[in-house]
Amino acid sequence: MIFNSKFKNTLRVFQLPVVPMFQNICLGIVKILIIVVLASCSKEKEDEIIGEDGNGETSTSLVIDSTTVSKGTVEGNTGTAANEEDILANSTFSTTVTIAFGNTVTITNPLTESGVMVTETNGDVVITSTASEVAYELSGTTTNGSVKIYSDKKYKLTLNGVNITNTDGPALNLQSKKRVFLVLADNTSSTLTDGATYTANGEEDMKAALFSEGQLIFSGNGSLSLKGNYKHAICSDEYVRVITGNITVTSAKSDGIHTNDAFISDGGTVAITASGDGIQVEEGYIVINNGTFNINVVDKGIAASWDTDATIDPYLTINGGTITVNSSAGEGIESKSILTINNGTIVVKTADDGLNAGTFIYINGGNIYAYSSSNDGIDSNGMLTVTGGKIVSVGAGSPEEGFDCDRNTFKITGGVLVGIGGATSSPTASVSTQASVILGGGTANQLLSIQSGDAAETLTFLIPRTFTTMLFSSPKLKVSTTYKIFTGGSVAGGSAFNGLYTSGIYSGGTQSSTFTTSSMVTKVGGSNGPG
Repeated sequence: MIFNSKFKNTLRVFQLPVVPMFQNICLGIVKILIIVVLASCSKEKEDEIIGEDGNGETSTSLVIDSTTVSKGTVEGNTGTAANEEDILANSTFSTTVTIAFGNTVTITNPLTESGVMVTETNGDVVITSTASEVAYELSGTTTNGSVKIYSDKKYKLTLNGVNITNTDGPALNLQSKKRVFLVLADNTSSTLTDGATYTANGEEDMKAALFSEGQLIFSGNGSLSLKGNYKHAICSDEYVRVITGNITVTSAKSDGIHTNDAFISDGGTVAITASGDGIQVEEGYIVINNGTFNINVVDKGIAASWDTDATIDPYLTINGGTITVNSSAGEGIESKSILTINNGTIVVKTADDGLNAGTFIYINGGNIYAYSSSNDGIDSNGMLTVTGGKIVSVGAGSPEEGFDCDRNTFKITGGVLVGIGGATSSPTASVSTQASVILGGGTANQLLSIQSGDAAETLTFLIPRTFTTMLFSSPKLKVSTTYKIFTGGSVAGGSAFNGLYTSGIYSGGTQSSTFTTSSMVTKVGGSNGPG
């Protein structure tokens, strides 16, 4: 029909009598006209299939943009818990006492007459000191021994390739309330293992393979491996600070690292496998400035809390570092007070909340992935403020949420946020300065692409699990602008942070819908939580 209508008059022209040569020329012209008009018809038909509404449209190739960033004014805590007294170079230790384990225990004590007494009974070494500026060095191997230190002064304790197993108590029992500089000697490996049951010694507190009544400051570039058979692997009744060193908790019946007052990290590498918490501060705060953490636990990964004293502020601040937490039953990172993340790379996969805070969560930067198999990805029992960073938060099905802050203020002034789950708290439009949108569901392992009307990339995301609600906010999302949503397709030459693509070329997706941002917070689909 298209052919007849287009060429009826044209063919009539060439029905005139003509000489054979001229007839051949005319037939050639007809063939050319047919090709041109058929091509025109094909283009018209293609436009008809795609349509102005974009139904059935396939995404063309577009470059994933990771250069567009935004950052609001930093809020929350930026303190580093710096303390000049914790720096080894600021202290002097002029005399060294050495203990070498083997078939026998060899003790070298230059301070026998100057305030340091060392005794040994069946492999158990006890040091009692009233002297200042004393350093102790441990080496060798014992399968049924220990070291206990009483000291009136701060001291330095170097582990120089020592391996201590104690069958009835801590391997290292530091019964001194003074600061201990625990140095892991470079290019050495040490191990500490305690007994499954302890023999009590009066009212002495002891509950870890490495126990300290005082501050415990780790440095050096050696390695220390611990196994906590009784309770914890490392415990301080004051605080633990890791400046450098490689610390591995292979197992702990309770917590990997347990302190009363604080845990601070400036560097080093900490790997923990525990049946309780990874790092637990009982009545104090946590500050992580740097360092690499790999934590695999049953309960909480990193937690600052309090038991009885309501005057304590159990805040948790992350200024940097690389933190990986896997928990089979507990929360990933928790503060009973304020959780502030200023920088760093954080990946938590948990059964309970990925990130949780009792009063406030501030996120000012960093790359954060929080995945909960049965609860919220990120949960604040108070307010939630995001001023920067790249955040992917994955909650479980309804009523669990990607971002949950109940009925409290949810402020967004920067960063890229992707939160999926059964619902979401809604950002507070009156205090937010960056646009956000709440969308409907998506399918696991499917690519999702949001593009502006001029085919500029706004979001490219590989969905980790099926969801019914997505919250998305980005500096690329503008108010009073129409966007297209594509699903499927592929990314060539790309890199991603747990599904959030930061580079590459996206193509081949099929347009599923469009939306227009009508205000600072636009709701297109999905469900709002109580916030």
